[in-house]
Amino acid sequence: MAVARIADAIGIDQELRTRRLNVLRFGYAFMGVGIAIVKWPVLVQDARSLPVMEGVVACLLTAMSLLAFLGLRYPVRMLPILLLEVTWKVIWITAVAIPNLVSDDLNAAAREVLFNCSFVVVILAVIPWRYTWRRYVRTPGDAWR
Repeated sequence: MAVARIADAIGIDQELRTRRLNVLRFGYAFMGVGIAIVKWPVLVQDARSLPVMEGVVACLLTAMSLLAFLGLRYPVRMLPILLLEVTWKVIWITAVAIPNLVSDDLNAAAREVLFNCSFVVVILAVIPWRYTWRRYVRTPGDAWR
């Protein structure tokens, strides 16, 4: 009990054990390396010639991969990065891919994005959902004043 009190006093989260943190780290590594392989070369080689929105996407995803690598060191603190990754992919799959897939109107570019977005299942599997629910939904928010 004294260890728990000390941990609370210095802000250590006792809810997630080392094994669970390492599973989270795997998710960060998977995301960071995957994006680095796909988007970093685009940014390094073609940045000046990219259309505006493709350049924005490449920069945004490169930043997310860098933050994912930071998640290797701080897996709990960087959890919102994984939540952002899951959220945008689930929204895109739900709002864009599935309707076009159902109407048999999914072009080659969208199929490629759908394939890449399907890897979100790995991130879904590594997120500690009970902890996330308690931390971000059940815990009272910070005071506005």
